[in-house]
Amino acid sequence: MRPWVLHVDLDQFIAAVEILRRPELAGKPVIVGGRGDPTERAVVSTASYEAREFGVGSGMPLRIAARKIPDAVILPVDAPTYLAASDEVMATLRAQPGAVVQVLGWDEAFVGIEADDPEAYARRLQADVLERTRLHCSVGIGDTLVRAKVATGFGKPRGVFRLTAANWLDVMGERPVVDLWGVGSKVSKRLGLLGIRTVRELAAGDEAALVTEFGPKMGLWYRQLGRGDGASVVDDTPWVARGHSKETTFQTDIVDPADIEREARRLLDAVLAEVAADERPVVGLGLKVRYAPFLTKTFTKKVATTFDRSVVVAKAMELVAKIEPGRPIRLLGMRAEMAMPDDAREGHTPTRGGW
Repeated sequence: MRPWVLHVDLDQFIAAVEILRRPELAGKPVIVGGRGDPTERAVVSTASYEAREFGVGSGMPLRIAARKIPDAVILPVDAPTYLAASDEVMATLRAQPGAVVQVLGWDEAFVGIEADDPEAYARRLQADVLERTRLHCSVGIGDTLVRAKVATGFGKPRGVFRLTAANWLDVMGERPVVDLWGVGSKVSKRLGLLGIRTVRELAAGDEAALVTEFGPKMGLWYRQLGRGDGASVVDDTPWVARGHSKETTFQTDIVDPADIEREARRLLDAVLAEVAADERPVVGLGLKVRYAPFLTKTFTKKVATTFDRSVVVAKAMELVAKIEPGRPIRLLGMRAEMAMPDDAREGHTPTRGGW
């Protein structure tokens, strides 16, 4: 037997959970977001495959989604129910023979296994998840975390696909770099300025040019990513959060400075309560502002390592002071970054969300 990495991704997870509660919705365009009211300001959390065929996707304003599909079933977000379903899935994964499980979110996880036939193992895993939770999942098989993660996209829905060093460039070589896990639109544009547009070009990219553009760590890592290389060991050590954040969308724009400061302080109070529970000092702050109609600005500030709440609040208010006076605001968000334990990212593969 040899080691393998499986990436398990639940198909249309939130929509699937809702359809389990309401079987009559099967086959219909289902959209989940906000309080289920498209006249309110909210975004799509997930959409069923039937809704996605109309161009509806996560992050889209709910009112636009409703406009695209007038007869769609729109449901409110029910986080406790999704968390309970996720817990059942992860328990099922941990019960697999010899499995090491690294949870990535509600609906996905890496599973480290040893097997002669990883496809057969993956099919048994899918069957066990379906039997216990009535949810379908797709499984990517790889010899690294990156290859397993990318492989899942080729297996959806309900399928299994293998990507290894042997077929990586055959499958991925001519695809755009933005298809890689860890490369977003901004990074792909910067790579494009270096003449790197495909995965194959990134795999053979000039190290010096990449280091100049992205720095010594990430420059070399992007080249490695183009080859699908990286960590191959699934780590079940609990994830250490880099920070905590809260945001709120206002149903009516706010513009009065007193209202803005009050809402910012309310969000900061909630963030700092979570920071205090982690017992780690604050090292940075972020403020997200979405002006009407839909222009988003982000302000950040480094903070000298501190546990002093009054210092953090004062620094946060300096960010709030950067908000353009008199301009209507539809969303505010506050974030606090915390000092990381020295070994918190050892052996981890960086992703779009950071290390």
